[in-house]
Amino acid sequence: MNTRPLTRLTLLIPGGIALLAGLDAALLLLGLPAPLTTSRLADVHGPLMVFGFLGTLISLERAVARGAWWAYLTPTALGLGALATLSSLPLLVGQSLVVVGGVLQALLYRSLWRRQQAIYLAVQILGSVAFLAAGILWLASTPIPELTTWFAVYIILTIVGERIELSRVARLSAASSDTAEKTAWTVSLIVFFSPPLAVFMPAVGGAIFGAALLVTVGWLWKYDAARGTITATGLPRFMATCLLIGYGWLAIAGALWVGASPITDGRLYDAALHAVFLGFAMSMIMAHAAVILPAVLRRPLPYRPVFWLPAILLHASLLLRIVIGDARNLEWAVSAGGVLNITAVLLFIVIAAGSSITASHAQGHDASRSKKGLS
Repeated sequence: MNTRPLTRLTLLIPGGIALLAGLDAALLLLGLPAPLTTSRLADVHGPLMVFGFLGTLISLERAVARGAWWAYLTPTALGLGALATLSSLPLLVGQSLVVVGGVLQALLYRSLWRRQQAIYLAVQILGSVAFLAAGILWLASTPIPELTTWFAVYIILTIVGERIELSRVARLSAASSDTAEKTAWTVSLIVFFSPPLAVFMPAVGGAIFGAALLVTVGWLWKYDAARGTITATGLPRFMATCLLIGYGWLAIAGALWVGASPITDGRLYDAALHAVFLGFAMSMIMAHAAVILPAVLRRPLPYRPVFWLPAILLHASLLLRIVIGDARNLEWAVSAGGVLNITAVLLFIVIAAGSSITASHAQGHDASRSKKGLS
């Protein structure tokens, strides 16, 4: 089944709303004025960003890859879960829809696995199981800080799986490729089993999780194709830069978990959380947007040099927030960095939307001129 681009855009809209609401909630958590204030908005910042935004975006991309009508039920459920969480409905409604979406996502990956048994896909399946576990734990009223590592596992293993698939082109032989992928699978298993271990042994499980992240970064640095494209120009260089800097932030998060687990509150929590979800995950989104969104929405999103502006702002603001604010316990730096984090994300959305709209209009104009020339 090949759904219409408008249908896909419609399914993506709740994820976009979840992102904007999550950014609004971030302002509330920073103790700053926000455009929207509700009784529970600040409390659902994490679920909105992970389940509502990232979950909807990732599952929609997977649904497009699968191509079956039922695959689109996953982003539908997650999008509705985000909207229900934002509404005045009981929180249980949004939580239940997220769990349904998690189950559907696991089934979607199972269907993809039946088509192709590959390590990169197995790694992503582990991520989807972590997503479902996080949804169930949230439904069971588990405090959000205790869900952080489960959230992180979903995002990290989803991205690592994609990089495993893409990194094959950077390897010279089938033997080296097989060894690299088996190593990645082993490390991914350790990443996956760390959060359950942390339930019973918080310090040990957290430290193992952090160590596994450091090894993951080492694997990415050694095998990822980004090292070979960093010297290129245009989009390849932009993507490689975002990827490699993102790996750096993941390494910082890993080091924090190794040295200070369990991390559930305070400045270390803020640093580790945003190193993963902004420094790593958002950098990955910026890197891949010009490739993934056109494939999902069937709309052009050409790279433009101005893409560097929000990327630079994102990482500079994270340095202000984490290295100066969190490390030195400076409230003003955390607040200023947080506002600039939000500004960077919004700026990227505006620039990407403008690039896509401009390119679409140009394509339409060219098509119109072509038809006139043929008539």
